[in-house]
Amino acid sequence: MVSAGAVKLARMPSPTGTNSTPYGAPPEAPPWDDEPPFDAEPGWDEDAWAAQNAEFQRETEQLARLDARPPAARPAKPAPPRITGTPLEILHSVFGYESFRSHQGDIVQHVVDGGDAVVLMPTGGGKSLCYQIPALARPGTGIVVSPLIALMHDQVEALRAVGARAEFLNSTQDSSERARVEAALMAGEVDLLYVAPERLALESTRRMLDGVAKRGGISVIAIDEAHCVAQWGHDFRPDYLTLGDLGERWPGVPRLALTATATAATHKELTSRLRLENAEHFVSSFDRPNIQYRIVNKNDSRAQLLSFIKTEHSGDAGIVYALSRASVEQTAEYLAKQGVAALPYHAGLDARVRAAHQRRFLREDGIVMVATIAFGMGIDKPDVRFVAHIDLPKSVEGYYQETGRAGRDGLASTAWLAYGLNDVVQQRRMIDGSEGDAAHKRRLTANLDAMLALCETVSCRRQQLLAYFGQVGAEACGNCDTCLEKPDTWDGTVPAQKLLSTVVRLQRERNQRFGGGQLIDILRGKETPRTKQHRHEQLSTWGIGSDLSEQQWRGVLRQLLAQKLLGVADDGFGTLVLSELSSAVLTGGRKVELRKDVERTTRGRSSTTSKRPAVELASGDAGLFERLREWRAAAAKEQGVPAYVVFNDATLRALATERPGSVEALSGISGVGQAKLERYGEALLELVADA
Repeated sequence: MVSAGAVKLARMPSPTGTNSTPYGAPPEAPPWDDEPPFDAEPGWDEDAWAAQNAEFQRETEQLARLDARPPAARPAKPAPPRITGTPLEILHSVFGYESFRSHQGDIVQHVVDGGDAVVLMPTGGGKSLCYQIPALARPGTGIVVSPLIALMHDQVEALRAVGARAEFLNSTQDSSERARVEAALMAGEVDLLYVAPERLALESTRRMLDGVAKRGGISVIAIDEAHCVAQWGHDFRPDYLTLGDLGERWPGVPRLALTATATAATHKELTSRLRLENAEHFVSSFDRPNIQYRIVNKNDSRAQLLSFIKTEHSGDAGIVYALSRASVEQTAEYLAKQGVAALPYHAGLDARVRAAHQRRFLREDGIVMVATIAFGMGIDKPDVRFVAHIDLPKSVEGYYQETGRAGRDGLASTAWLAYGLNDVVQQRRMIDGSEGDAAHKRRLTANLDAMLALCETVSCRRQQLLAYFGQVGAEACGNCDTCLEKPDTWDGTVPAQKLLSTVVRLQRERNQRFGGGQLIDILRGKETPRTKQHRHEQLSTWGIGSDLSEQQWRGVLRQLLAQKLLGVADDGFGTLVLSELSSAVLTGGRKVELRKDVERTTRGRSSTTSKRPAVELASGDAGLFERLREWRAAAAKEQGVPAYVVFNDATLRALATERPGSVEALSGISGVGQAKLERYGEALLELVADA
């Protein structure tokens, strides 16, 4: 029997295999209240979208009910003993870590001492420990507000795996299971309780928690994904607005608001709306040094994506984001036909299909989820090795949130984006055509401009990304694409004047407006049925741009749009017009500096489909790492939990390289706490010894 150490731990209950929570997810949040989302496919119904938007919150719980396999009530059994100890003892003996990272220790101690906190920390930075450890170190039950019912089961199972007494309350449970949880709460037998904001908004839930407060007490209140309270944010959830009075309802209970993504404006708004003006603010660096940021010129996005996956991430878990549901399904089907284990996910799929796909992604290795933004928030899977975007995100904030889902375990990962001219035209057109007021359009335009600036920068992408969140002065990372291969710039003033002159002549001489393709054909003197129909060969600008290739002209167009030297008409067809800044270019008063696009050819399909190790290791350790992954998969399947609940890849890598030969050595591996040492120690030592 392994010693329990400084912290008293409950032995993990044996897995029942039946405590499986249905999964569901809310539909995509619209980009703004009065305009269809960018992912509207042909045949999109405005009334249907409006209804979907109005019922967004109710659907959060209703979709979970559709997959109605409520967890079976577990038989009554004596409650395991409560974990006790100092924060550092709990960190080591429960979670298996030697020391706190960054601001973790300061945050934990501040909350343990009874203080409120606003925590801005990047994904993978260890936000969860900032409320989990205080909840275990302080008397009473910790309340965790989590936005997605679909993920509570895994969050609770991960805590149970380390010996904590964790539960959730949501609409997926039947009456007997809810009664069991509520009884445990009243008996003081729950360390952490997870609830959705919609449930905590109910007076019945609050009255029940009043009873908890009078008995064992409430230790902490943690509001996770707190940026959801920001009304102009990309993940706004109306029920988060009801959380501002929690401090008045339960005075003296420390509150934490935590998020991985917040601009200065969002930070200020969430502080105000959650009434945390007197809280201590902890802002960690937003830098994710293990993520390599890369943006490529979009040519054939699916072929480019396939090449990226096959050559760099074969066999790895990843997420691919697309803006339309149709694109999601087509891309998933394309990848699957090419031998990639890809699954689609969007709000239009049947709830049971979504649930099954999410379960596979969380529980199996090497699944690629192709999704709209309906997928991802709260996903704790630590071994996502890449996040790819085949369409331009609407904001830097959304891009950072989505790419942050890669590499939560701290291992090398990739954020890959394919970006092209049509992305710019589409999003400019959608903003200009929206029915929002001028201030609303300015906000959307500012978000898009920041995203375009990130795409077109010739300096370090990481520097620009960090500066967006107020972290200025960072050194060049040396790891993003612009650091590894410094892009060249060139004087594009003359080509810009040629293009703008063509727009002027079409408008003034013919009263015509066209999109980018027709303008390029005119400049290159390319005869097509359409140029012949409109007699464009008679224009004085016909053929004056034949010195540039079609791809080069598309780059010029894209960058002129990004720099607002060219505009998109509000006619709904994506035609191009002069902007307020165009005249300065035409008169020679403004020089146009352009980024020289690298014309890469798409690499062919990899000739091998053999799976490489997900983590780069010395040849002698790679075999043991793969055997550990196989063992982990079997253990996770037996318990009905995601593989990372057993151990994440970083812990398996440490086991493969350090090869512990004793219980004492095994206890020193990061991520091996006392409960896991007791449960898995013998099997791990045997695996290592046989290697």
